[in-house]
Amino acid sequence: MKSYRLIFFLLTLGLCSCLFLVAQEESAPQGRTFVTALPTSTVVVSPGGRTPVQFTFRVQNPYHINSNRPTLEELIPTQLHFSLPGEVAIGKMQYPAGTLMSFPFDPNVKLSVYSGDFIVRGVVVAPTQASTGTYTIHAELKYQACDNNSCYPPKKLPFTFNVKVGTRSAGVKKARPTATSPHIHN
Repeated sequence: MKSYRLIFFLLTLGLCSCLFLVAQEESAPQGRTFVTALPTSTVVVSPGGRTPVQFTFRVQNPYHINSNRPTLEELIPTQLHFSLPGEVAIGKMQYPAGTLMSFPFDPNVKLSVYSGDFIVRGVVVAPTQASTGTYTIHAELKYQACDNNSCYPPKKLPFTFNVKVGTRSAGVKKARPTATSPHIHN
């Protein structure tokens, strides 16, 4: 009977240690998250048309990232890159101006940075021969995060959004004012 108790004790001990290891793995940090991408609404565009799009990112406090146009040549700029199907293109990318800030490691130099939320704007274009359908666009934000004391290795933040290429509209005729219309402009 004592051997059964010993086996039960060892099995219970083994199960507890396995649960302890699983709990340790779940609480272990998976790496720092410096920037998150907020969801982008589905972009709807007609063949031969263009539609504005904006991407909103949030830099976690107390970090900042270099702007798209850093003040020093050796700093890594923030950039968006896309993997696009032939049915759409993205152009006219407009990055916000960075905020000029100085930091304790060199108070005499001002750096152009993003912190908090920032928005990058662009235009989605569908060629006239584009096929209708919804396309998932894969994108990534390349950036380098820093705090007041040091900078971290560059990172890539992957994200996706959808573009729906709709049918070409036949064109809606404008109503023509009649002689009794109050909207006649002479």
